[in-house]
Amino acid sequence: MVSLPATHPLADGRLDGAPLLAALAGERPSHRPVWFMRQAGRSLPEYLEARRGTAMLDACLTPALAAEITLQPVRRYGVDAGIFFSDIVVPMRIAGVGVDIAPGVGPVFERPIRAMEDVDALPALGEPGDGGAFDRGLEPIREAVRLTVAELGSTPLIGFAGAPFTLAAYMVEGRPSRDHLGARRLMIDSPAVWEALTAWTSRAAGLFLRAQVLAGASAVQLFDSWAGSLAEADYVAHCAPGSAAALGAVADLPVPRIHFAAHGAHLLRPMAEAGATAMGVDYRMPLDEASRLLGGHLPLQGNIDPARLGAPAEVLERHVLDVLARGAEAPGHVVNLGHGVPPETDPAALQRVVDLVHSRG
Repeated sequence: MVSLPATHPLADGRLDGAPLLAALAGERPSHRPVWFMRQAGRSLPEYLEARRGTAMLDACLTPALAAEITLQPVRRYGVDAGIFFSDIVVPMRIAGVGVDIAPGVGPVFERPIRAMEDVDALPALGEPGDGGAFDRGLEPIREAVRLTVAELGSTPLIGFAGAPFTLAAYMVEGRPSRDHLGARRLMIDSPAVWEALTAWTSRAAGLFLRAQVLAGASAVQLFDSWAGSLAEADYVAHCAPGSAAALGAVADLPVPRIHFAAHGAHLLRPMAEAGATAMGVDYRMPLDEASRLLGGHLPLQGNIDPARLGAPAEVLERHVLDVLARGAEAPGHVVNLGHGVPPETDPAALQRVVDLVHSRG
């Protein structure tokens, strides 16, 4: 295991007793920790004000702004973790790949990947800390993390990256897709091209995670938006190796590794086997069932249904209490949503959830 810098929050004692880290270690902290995927974003008026006039990827690569956006929900809600404000395509932008986020569309790539020559044309990524172009491009990320953890104090920061399958699927399609048919065809019809592409995306994701941890993040989450579109056999053969490589990039560092896939309940076991130390569970599988499926060995994260955030207070409360009861079956439980915060969410609903979890969890 590689030692962290002496100034790292995990090394200097400021996170001793942090409920998030205790739960992710399979312990029972003083209260159930809670944070929300996409808690830093469009549901907050202060986010909209901070981002005014700044493109998404520019915001991600402006350290002071990225730090401010990361801190906003921690200040507002009192959640037990900050999730680093970023986007899954930031590593590609840093590498020099032509990508932008089109408003109302999502990531759009100038040159979709269709053949081996397209993969061969991707920029070299180098090694951690080698001083190469990609390593230098990660400096705004490191600086944003440093600024964030300096303000978070005793609250941990979770580092974030998109999973290799989701990154590769976007690069093949060139833009968001409903069924990811192009990516699925490529992995079956041209497995060598697919393997080379996911080797590149897993390297990019792994270097991105490692930079965040060494700069001050105390846990990581690998987020797979689209792996749920795969059959289990295809996931194991064509997706799991890339996720294992990305998570393996921080496996020698003393931080928990959370693995989450939207609509991926049928993939929980192979996802866990890819190197996770905790599993995120989407809203479609109850946490007690997920714990039994995983043999009762891993801490779980989740899984409030985002659709219930707009329900009457008593309906939301019943649902949260049910999640708490089912999550108690796991060795450790971090309360979260079973997907990201919808942009139209009333912040007061999230505050009710945090207060309820802290008082009853």
